[in-house]
Amino acid sequence: MHPLLPSTRREFLRLGTKGVGLLAFSRFAPQFLVQSTLAAPRPEKDRRILVLVQLAGGNDGLNTVVPYADPAYHALRPTLALKEKDVLRLDDHLGLHPSMAPLHALLQEGRMGVVQNVGYPNPNRSHFRSTEIWETASASDESLSSGWIGRYLDNACAGADAPPFARDNEPDAIHVSAEVPQSFGGSVPHNTYGLSLGARAGRDDVALLERLASRPDAGLAARAGQDHDETANHAFLRATLMDSLVAEKRIQRIIDANKPEAVYPGGNFAQSLRNVAGLIAAGLSTRVYFVSLGGFDTHAGQLNSHANLLRQLSEGLAAFQKDLTARGLDDQVLTMTFSEFGRRPNENESAGTDHGTAAPLFVMGRKIAGPLHGTAPSLKLEKNADLTFSTDFRSVYATVLDRWMETPADAILGARHERLGFLA
Repeated sequence: MHPLLPSTRREFLRLGTKGVGLLAFSRFAPQFLVQSTLAAPRPEKDRRILVLVQLAGGNDGLNTVVPYADPAYHALRPTLALKEKDVLRLDDHLGLHPSMAPLHALLQEGRMGVVQNVGYPNPNRSHFRSTEIWETASASDESLSSGWIGRYLDNACAGADAPPFARDNEPDAIHVSAEVPQSFGGSVPHNTYGLSLGARAGRDDVALLERLASRPDAGLAARAGQDHDETANHAFLRATLMDSLVAEKRIQRIIDANKPEAVYPGGNFAQSLRNVAGLIAAGLSTRVYFVSLGGFDTHAGQLNSHANLLRQLSEGLAAFQKDLTARGLDDQVLTMTFSEFGRRPNENESAGTDHGTAAPLFVMGRKIAGPLHGTAPSLKLEKNADLTFSTDFRSVYATVLDRWMETPADAILGARHERLGFLA
């Protein structure tokens, strides 16, 4: 093993999935890969930004956007159904969970919208596979090796005349999650970065980078008589390590200096959004951020746990939007939630809900056109039946790509999908 490379599988995985994920490290980095990476253009700092919020585990849509006026809802959920007097009304039929008062206020202000009953044909109820479908924007009967954000970056970073990245290059996309999202995978490498959960990046990750990047070049010198491409690839990996260290320290300085214009609640989710707001305010050219809130796999004892999760979601997102607005950045940022599937309409014997199909998602920003989009799910169902989706999630993506990120959605998604009206 070359002395500049991660020396153990543990080091390799930590570099690839935590706070230093600029590129996938490989002992045999192809030369074309190196060249394509160095030729990638720097994104313009005034472009629009997308923040993706994953509700991991499968969010229960019927107790998030509640059809309180439908008798079938109450019949399906004798203990989990929320009462009309408790919900935060959206209209004469629908309301939000009572834990979501901050998001209800944003809906009333025109800064948030609900896209109802979102799913896809022939749904898969596996967490792993359905997450893969959502993150790659594939059909349920196909597997794609790249993610929809990765393909967006493929498209946005194309062009031979674009200037090269500087050594202190800024990430195209940043994730605040334990692993690199599948949605970030592209056909060529992109400058993506992983920020540790919580308020600070891990000091262990910085120390590991410093140790790897500071090793002497003796190993390269000893290889001078060997294959030129092999030596060049090792030099490239060292440069990548140095860039990772520069990015790690720079981003940590931004986070340490961040002075939010809103009060964020405690907890990793809200603090992750706080860090994202600080990075946006610092003027990074990053186009996409990814934040995850887990725990939505509510098979048992759902009532209290789901209420707590929706409170975390609502309070965190509301603080984030208030912060962006106070800093004059709210017209630049669109935030969108997603979850791999919804839950079954009927409650189970453990006072929870099992894996289902469709669910609503939320879009948040200054340029949202109306509170409700799409059609609510029908609850005229056979016993133990699932919801039938009415909005394909790829229509949401197509709308975001075309009308927010200003890039041709059909080429990225591989097919034509209906555009929706949630963006003003």
